[in-house]
Amino acid sequence: MTTPIPPIEGKTTVDIGRDRAFTLFTGSIGSWWPRQYHIGAAEVADIVLEPHEGGRWFERGVDGSECDWGRVLTWEAPERVVFTWQIGGDWQFDPDPIHASEIEVRFHADGPEQTTIEVEHRHFERLPGGESVHGAIEYGGGGWIALLAAYSGLVTSETGPTRP
Repeated sequence: MTTPIPPIEGKTTVDIGRDRAFTLFTGSIGSWWPRQYHIGAAEVADIVLEPHEGGRWFERGVDGSECDWGRVLTWEAPERVVFTWQIGGDWQFDPDPIHASEIEVRFHADGPEQTTIEVEHRHFERLPGGESVHGAIEYGGGGWIALLAAYSGLVTSETGPTRP
């Protein structure tokens, strides 16, 4: 039996409604995802999360190449989205879904113009080299706290200051 690896969590609150928060997170992921976090050979042109169950999560290189990262498992706009991370300790995509961690993102309306976004990245033990992937995400780049800060930066650039 595989020993569970703790999830990585992150949370932020933004001053926009839940529908808009969901749309910016999922539909503009390429605008806020840091460009240095990629696995393809080419420089990143965009990061795409296709807006439906079964959709791909992938990077598109400046040369037009595409490199898969995972698949969308649940699309419940604007409440939550769940997608896989199928990148093992060798930093390559593994097409076998049995080797996938999961990222669940929940959007909680705190009012008409305020939303709290909570992320849980879990099941690292399913990944080959899952402990090293967990460590690289959690400690190498600040994990989902840093990623949500980048997302909040996108929101701020469109609307003004957000809450921590």
